[in-house]
Amino acid sequence: MSQAQALKTAQTCPYQPGTDERKSAAAAAGSEARTRKLANGGIKVENFQLTRKILRSGGTRQAGFMADLVMKASAQGSTPVLFQEGEVHQKQRTASARFFAPRVVTSRYRDLMNMLSDRLMGRLKAAGRADLSDMSLEMAVAVAAEIIGLTDSSLAGMSRRLNSFFTRGVKRNISPLRAMLGRILNNLNLLGFYWLDVKPAIRSRRRAPKEDVISHLISQGYSNREILTECMTYGAAGMVTTREFIVMAAWHLLEQDELRARFVGTDEAERIAILEEILRLEPVVGALYRRAQCDLTFEHDGETTHIPAGTLIDMDVRAANADPVAAGECPYQLVPERAETKGLMGSMSFGDGNHRCPGAAVALQESAIFLERLLKMPGLRLEKPPTLEWNTLTVGYELRDAIIAVN
Repeated sequence: MSQAQALKTAQTCPYQPGTDERKSAAAAAGSEARTRKLANGGIKVENFQLTRKILRSGGTRQAGFMADLVMKASAQGSTPVLFQEGEVHQKQRTASARFFAPRVVTSRYRDLMNMLSDRLMGRLKAAGRADLSDMSLEMAVAVAAEIIGLTDSSLAGMSRRLNSFFTRGVKRNISPLRAMLGRILNNLNLLGFYWLDVKPAIRSRRRAPKEDVISHLISQGYSNREILTECMTYGAAGMVTTREFIVMAAWHLLEQDELRARFVGTDEAERIAILEEILRLEPVVGALYRRAQCDLTFEHDGETTHIPAGTLIDMDVRAANADPVAAGECPYQLVPERAETKGLMGSMSFGDGNHRCPGAAVALQESAIFLERLLKMPGLRLEKPPTLEWNTLTVGYELRDAIIAVN
């Protein structure tokens, strides 16, 4: 179903006619970078079922997240797991699954998530106010660092370096000089991340391996440069995206008293279901790009779609998540019961197929634990809603300066 048809369905929805509860909708509609990407014969896919078929099929390769540059840089070594395909990718995903399985997350990292959340709430209570985007960054970086193995450096310093490197909000009318300075600063942050965070972790785990990603990569014979690339990949996926989602979820929950009360008063399973519904509405990664490696043919909705070899495929996650065939009625509204709807297919917010985000369970559990602690604080209020900017790399939002306060 097209975006226009989905919009029509939302506008005639009996739940709350004409309501669109997506906070990032306007910024997404104004993004121009995707149009430029598709200018040379690419195609855009908005249908949920077709998106899922493409992601679950063979015959494509990763084309997002600066894939071409990464592949050139890794031509003489191991390809990062995000850009691997076929049997090599499957073996690596199977080997690293033990770090991200829901059972492992609960048994190994839950105490850490609880401790971090309590520490952050203690600071908020003492100070009386805080920037929620800073709190969520510290939470996300600390959890991901433990899983990856980046635990031999300053957490605050690593947070600053990753924040500077990955933040790519839209900068309009930027001069060539400022653009060049931005690239220089990015390179300096990358060097700093390697020497101050990654290198000490590698040195430590060569002496005494642990049950984390870096130790696993060392056992696989990865070079320091290859480990740095993987740390950047896991850093973007496990730290930056989770940080943004926590702020977005809090924004929704703090502005809806009934939903907030429901979130705080229920069990963790339902809290995660509510978070999944918010993520369906507000995916942090708004597009998944693939390039066809051969001629592809897909049947869907009684139609046949032919995709020639070499075609760039832009799968619109936001549109797929709002496809009424998958989402049911009121696709642009936050409906906590949606997951219980008969025949509901889910969302594409964590991707699908072989490249589905392995850290989904981590992100949802740490968000649920952090937000439950936060929203239970007496007198908590949103003093200033976050400023929303657009990240052209993830085709998603960046939320900053979300000021919260307690009595």
